Amino acid sequence: MSEIEKKSMTTGKKIALTIVVLAVLIGGYFALNVYKLYFAPNVTENQKFLYIKTNSSYDDLVNTLRTKDILKSTSSFASAAGKMNLPTNVKPGRYRLTKGMTNRTLINMIKAGNQEPVKLKFQNIRKKENFAAYLASNLEADSLSFISLLDSTAFISKYGLNQDNVYTMFIPNTYEMYWNVSPVDFFERMHKEYDKFWTAERKQKAASLNLTTAQVYTLASIVDAEALYDKEMPIIAGLYLNRLNKGILLQADPTVIFANNDFTVKRVTNKLLQVQSLYNTYKYAGLPPGPIMMPSINAIDAVLNYNKNNYIYMCAKEDFSGYHNFAETKAEHEINAKKYRDALNKRNIFK
Repeated sequence: MSEIEKKSMTTGKKIALTIVVLAVLIGGYFALNVYKLYFAPNVTENQKFLYIKTNSSYDDLVNTLRTKDILKSTSSFASAAGKMNLPTNVKPGRYRLTKGMTNRTLINMIKAGNQEPVKLKFQNIRKKENFAAYLASNLEADSLSFISLLDSTAFISKYGLNQDNVYTMFIPNTYEMYWNVSPVDFFERMHKEYDKFWTAERKQKAASLNLTTAQVYTLASIVDAEALYDKEMPIIAGLYLNRLNKGILLQADPTVIFANNDFTVKRVTNKLLQVQSLYNTYKYAGLPPGPIMMPSINAIDAVLNYNKNNYIYMCAKEDFSGYHNFAETKAEHEINAKKYRDALNKRNIFK
């Protein structure tokens, strides 16, 4: 082989090697860009959730990501989002974020609408406005949207309810639902839960008491407000059923407190008893028009499975243990009541 041929071969190898090196470099460059664009960690730990409101645009989403400091690089996200068609596929919801999440993972999650449900747990809420505020603090819709439905006769009448007893549709429990559920869909879900709760057996037990399911719920709200301990609930339920069946005023202190709308009261005085309200069971016979709070399921079942007794009276124990002294006669009750009044006076509790 001549020197010229050897030089030509060497030059060819150098050119080939150069091409290979350039190809590797160019390939590496594009691979690095692809990695940074789709697979590099980009989500910070500054926020636990990304909230995308209903009817949000892609620009709204990018603005949220920027202002909430959710991403290390908004520009890389925007580039990946454009290539993955996110701008036309933004789905509202509450999305859980994890530190180091990639653009690809986040974009796919939003496009698929794979949001994490909210856990709602409600019980012992007294007023509708308090319930609406609780829902608004956990869901997208504002409190006005919920309260407007709770107060809408046209809306709640389709469930056979009115403004006084609408609370009876909500069975206190823990529920999972999406953050952006509409108020109407929320009510529909709660009505389904109501239908599941009121089984044929429970309805039969309510009927045997000559009470509707709404009345059982209302009585349960009084029982729950009176009982500090669940094991006393069936006894208290039996007592109030005795009063209802005998036509005796319930005279339940929690209803008076509710009627006065003062939940700081520790001692029901004669002044409080004068309030003109259908919730004042010292003045009006029978059950109040609706519940005074959301009772627990235990309280509802305590009414349905009440303790058969002859008690007519009850009074908190003077040891402030939270338990009650029960009595069948007025004379027995007066003894118990005096012991409790004396204990209150001793502690300087006068209101």
